[in-house]
Amino acid sequence: MTPPEDPRRRIPQIARLLDRDAVKAAIAARGRAVVERAIQARIAELRRLAEGNDSAAFERALQTLDARIVEASEEAAAHSLRRVINATGVVVHTNLGRAPLSPEIAAHVAAVASSYSNLEYDLEKGDRGHRETHAEGRLQAMLKAEASVVVNNNAAAVLLAVNTFAEGREVLVSRGELVEIGGSFRIPEILRKGGARLVEVGTTNRTRVADFANAITPQTGLILRVHPSNFRVVGFTESAGLKELVDLGRQRSVTVVEDLGSGLLAPMARPLDGEATIAESLAAGVDVVTASGDKLLGGPQAGLLVGRKKAVDALRRNPLYRALRVDKMTIAALDSVLSLHEAGRREELPVPRMLALPKAAIRARVERLRDRLLAAGGAGIDIRDVDSAVGGGAAPDIVLPSCALAVTPSRESAESLARRLREASPPIIARIEDDVVLFDLRTVLHGEDEEIERILLGVWKGAIPTS
Repeated sequence: MTPPEDPRRRIPQIARLLDRDAVKAAIAARGRAVVERAIQARIAELRRLAEGNDSAAFERALQTLDARIVEASEEAAAHSLRRVINATGVVVHTNLGRAPLSPEIAAHVAAVASSYSNLEYDLEKGDRGHRETHAEGRLQAMLKAEASVVVNNNAAAVLLAVNTFAEGREVLVSRGELVEIGGSFRIPEILRKGGARLVEVGTTNRTRVADFANAITPQTGLILRVHPSNFRVVGFTESAGLKELVDLGRQRSVTVVEDLGSGLLAPMARPLDGEATIAESLAAGVDVVTASGDKLLGGPQAGLLVGRKKAVDALRRNPLYRALRVDKMTIAALDSVLSLHEAGRREELPVPRMLALPKAAIRARVERLRDRLLAAGGAGIDIRDVDSAVGGGAAPDIVLPSCALAVTPSRESAESLARRLREASPPIIARIEDDVVLFDLRTVLHGEDEEIERILLGVWKGAIPTS
């Protein structure tokens, strides 16, 4: 009896595949390296199927090999970083790129990025200029601060401050403020990388200015006050007032820096009216306040350092500053965002606008979307009251009453539906509660309601929309 042929012998050689018309067309469109990686992946898949004795699956894969190579080539050549629809209700969503920019600001950034610019050129004098005259100059003028400097994020801002004022020296921090900023990036680790020694002051829930006074030594280079960011300590608590720390720093010749985090320039309406502003920190007299550009400010990722000229000049002289400074696209975006704040038009920015949206306005949008879906034959659709979140480590104890489209799948799980939504173009990121998929429209941008409608209808009809 003749033994059956080893199916692996039927797998085409790479050289033969490269000579097929469909593969040649893919090479012309995507490049040889991309197509060769796709071929190798498909051949590896065929070998696994052959070795697993799944003859039916092997035959299907072999018959569709050319099409699968082309499809894999297209996927490999596609941009990895893509636009998604944020239907989670988390406004400053760290995993989804934090603060989106308005189309007008994005267009300005694109214009600057696609051409030459006056980044370090003085148009009036016709000579070398300074990049600090753009966003940094505007920020300084808006806050009536003595000086300012911008780096690539708030963690970098804190690192630069620590290294400038306390390299080889001590930094005093309340035990209740030794926070983790995110991604396992912790204040104690930043201090170590900045070349400083951490001195923990007080207790987790109660720290007084006297604790700081008693901890100061000739080796103390910095008092660092850290915004609690993504948590709150409640109950039997006490903390040293910022003005008290500033006065202590003046008396003992110790620099005082506040890591404010959120980047709020001016007070917001309820329920965010309790959030601290950069202006309040400066009014208290801190030497430097640091903040993020992509949280409540609603701009690009950036670290803002604002304060006394002597302190900011020292930051700028630090060689580390050049490694941390931002590029022309960030400067263009930040300057545009600041100009809207300066003009009293901050709600033209997506993040401030989303935060200010009343629940009634969101519910009206949800009702319109629900009605259109029902009219098109959708099923399992309802409206649910939900709470949105600020996100990004800002205002962790604040909830924003909102409204969501609730979809209860009848023929699959909520997890399965959410996965299919992520496979759509553009992908939709929703949240799941009690096996229901929720679309919180607070964080859905203008024009994206219609995309959600199109994609949901396509999913129900058994096809994942791709455009």
